Amino acid sequence: MVWVRQQDGAQTGSDIINRMNILVIVLPAAVVFYAAYRVYGGWLSRLLKLDDTTVTPAVAMRNDVDYIPTEPRFLLSQHFSAIAAAGPIVGPILAGVWFGWGPALIWIVLGSIFVGGVHDIASLVASLRHRGRSIAQVVKEHMSGRAYVLFLIFIWITLVYIIVAFTDIVASSFVGRKVLENGSVVEGGATASSSLLYLVLPVIMGLLLRYSKLSVGWATVIFLPLVGLAIAAGPWVPLNLDAMLGVSEATAIRIWDVLLLAYCMVAAGVPMWLLLQPRGHLGGYFLFIALAGMVAGMLVGSVWGWLGGGGASMTIEYPAFVMADAGRSGPVFPMLFITIACGACSGFHCLIASGTTSKQLRRESDAKLVGYGAMVLEGMVAVGSLATVMLLSLDAARGKDPNLIYAQGNAVFLGALGVPASFGISFALLAFTTFVYDTLDVCTRLGRYILQELTGWETRAGRWTATAVTAAVPLFFVTQKAVDAAGRPIPAWKTFWPLFGASNQLMAALALLGVTVWLYRSGRFGRAWIVTLLPTGWMYGMSAWALLRFVKQGVVTEDGWKSPVPWAAAVLVGLAGLLLIEAARLIGRRTAGEEVSVAA
Repeated sequence: MVWVRQQDGAQTGSDIINRMNILVIVLPAAVVFYAAYRVYGGWLSRLLKLDDTTVTPAVAMRNDVDYIPTEPRFLLSQHFSAIAAAGPIVGPILAGVWFGWGPALIWIVLGSIFVGGVHDIASLVASLRHRGRSIAQVVKEHMSGRAYVLFLIFIWITLVYIIVAFTDIVASSFVGRKVLENGSVVEGGATASSSLLYLVLPVIMGLLLRYSKLSVGWATVIFLPLVGLAIAAGPWVPLNLDAMLGVSEATAIRIWDVLLLAYCMVAAGVPMWLLLQPRGHLGGYFLFIALAGMVAGMLVGSVWGWLGGGGASMTIEYPAFVMADAGRSGPVFPMLFITIACGACSGFHCLIASGTTSKQLRRESDAKLVGYGAMVLEGMVAVGSLATVMLLSLDAARGKDPNLIYAQGNAVFLGALGVPASFGISFALLAFTTFVYDTLDVCTRLGRYILQELTGWETRAGRWTATAVTAAVPLFFVTQKAVDAAGRPIPAWKTFWPLFGASNQLMAALALLGVTVWLYRSGRFGRAWIVTLLPTGWMYGMSAWALLRFVKQGVVTEDGWKSPVPWAAAVLVGLAGLLLIEAARLIGRRTAGEEVSVAA
C-alpha cells in the first residue's frame, strides 16, 4: 500500500501519518518503555519475590572465572551488548520494509514489555534460584531428564543457526564497496579494520583491570575515546582481503567466515575477565552512545527544521502499512513475529541470562535492571532501527541490505549534530558489528556449555573439543554455496535468517514453558505462572506456525528439501512438540501441597 495525495490537494489520513515528524513516534515509545520499566518491571520484581538478603550464586560460588560478583552498571552494559546482537537492527528493518513500520512498531513495543521483558527477567531469576545453572537445568529439575535432553538439543541446534546467520552478516559487511544515494562510500575493508582494532581494546582493558589498580570508571573514560579512534582509523588502513589476496568478493566473504569462527573458538575458551566482560562493557556503552546519538540527532534536526534552519528532513516517508510486496517473506501472521526477534522477544536472551549473567549478579534486586531493563533498552534500539526505515521512500528501501539502511539513517541523525556523513556511517557499521561480535563468541561459549552438559567433557581437552565442534558445524554451512533461480549467489545469512527467527522465538516459548512449570510446581509464587504462561502460548503459536510453513515449502517445492531449512524446521517442531507434551504431563502430576526448593 503506497500512500498518495488526493488530486484536489487534500490529504488523506494515512498521508498525514506518513508526513509526521519522526519524533512523534520515537519519543512516546521511549516514554512508554521507561514507564513500563518502572511500573511493570517493579511489579514483576515483587511477583518473583526478589530479595537482597538471599546470597546470589556469584557470591556463594565465586571462582573469578565464571562466577564473579559484578557491579550492576558494568553487568548491564555487558548483558545488553550480549543480548542485542544484530537482531534489533536487522529484524526491525526487514519487517519495516516488508510490512510497513506500523505493525513492526506495535510488536516491538508490546512484545518488549509483555513478552520479551517477562521472558528475560523470569529466566534470570529462575537461574538465580538454581545456583546459577542454565535454563536447561531448571527444565531438568522441574520436568524430567528426557525433557532436559530434548531442550539441550533444541538449544544447540538453534545456537548453530544463530552463529551461521550472524557470522555471515559480519563477513559480508567486511567485503565490497558501495556508494549510497547521498554520495557516501562504504568500504567493507574499512569496517573490517575498525572492527579488529576494536577487538584489541577490551583485551588490553581486561589485563589492566586485572593486574593494575585501574578502576572500571577510569578504564571507561580511557578506552571509550579509543573506540572512536578505531572508527576513524579504519578508512585509513582498509583490510580488503579480496584485493590483498587476489580473490573474488564471494571468496573473501568465505575467508572472513572462517576467521570469524576461529575467533569465536578462542574467545569462547578464554576467561570472561579477559575478553567477554571488558568487551561487553565497552560495547554496551558504545551502543548506549549510538542510541543516544540517534535520539539527539532526531531532536536537534527536528527542532532546527521547525525553526526554518533547513538540513535533513526528519519526516516519515515510508508507508505505515505495506499490503503487498514481492520481496516479503510471507503474511504478517506469523512472519512479523519471527522476523523481529531480538527487540521484542528472543529465546537467545534466556541463554545469556542463565548462562553467564546469573553467575555475575551480586544481589537479586539487580535482576530488574539487568533483566527487564536491558530488554526495554533493546526495544528502544529496535525502534531506532525502525526509524532509519521511516526516513526512506518505498522505492529507496527495497532491495537494500539492512546494515546499509541502518548506517545511512544513522548518518542522517548524527549529521544533525554536525557529524560528517562518512564518520556517521562508519560509526553505525561498527555499532552493528559490535552487536554481532558479542553474540558470536557468547553463542559459541554457550554451545560449549551444552555439549559439556550432554557429554560430560569437563576436562580442559573436553572444553576445547566442545568449543571446536560448536564452531565446526556453522563452518560447514557458511562455506556452502547457494544460488537463486537466476544463478546469483545467496548469502548464507539470508537463507538462515527466517529459520533463526522462528527457532529463536520457539526457544523463548520453551524457556517460558520451563519457567512456568517451575513457578506452578513450587507453590511459592501464587499465580505468577499465569504471567509467564500467556506469552508462552503466543510465542509457541507464532513460531510453530512459521516453522510449519517452512516444512510445507519443502513439501510443495520441487527442490525445497535440498535446502537445510525445511529439514531443520521439521526437527525443531518435533522437539518442541515433545517438550510441550512432557510439560502437560508433568503439570498434571502436581500433587496437593507439593513444593520444590527455589533457592540456591
